[in-house]
Amino acid sequence: QVQLVESGGGSVQAGGSLRLSCAASGSGFSINYMAWLRQAPNSERELVARITYGGTTNYADSVKGRFTISRDNANNTMYLQMNDLKPEDTAVYYCNANAVVSGLLRGYWGQGTQVTVSS
Repeated sequence: QVQLVESGGGSVQAGGSLRLSCAASGSGFSINYMAWLRQAPNSERELVARITYGGTTNYADSVKGRFTISRDNANNTMYLQMNDLKPEDTAVYYCNANAVVSGLLRGYWGQGTQVTVSS
């Protein structure tokens, strides 16, 4: 099993910044890619950004140029630096990892962290 723990959410004013972290723990696992997704009230969960083990990234159009995803493979930790935050970025942000455990490829989720941006 893989456990994912997010941290770094909070409340900021528009134009502010936050940095989210996601730490993966467990035993005998190998993470393929990791991603951040978010879900606003009455909306579907959407991909924000994803990063492969090799560092290839992709972003939702709505966050390009403002958010930066990164990861520390040695410590199985992923980050999301969020700058120039907008009220529409308000959502619960979830960490997701695609990992091989005991030869099986599975997806894992964190518990989510709230990000609230006020205008």
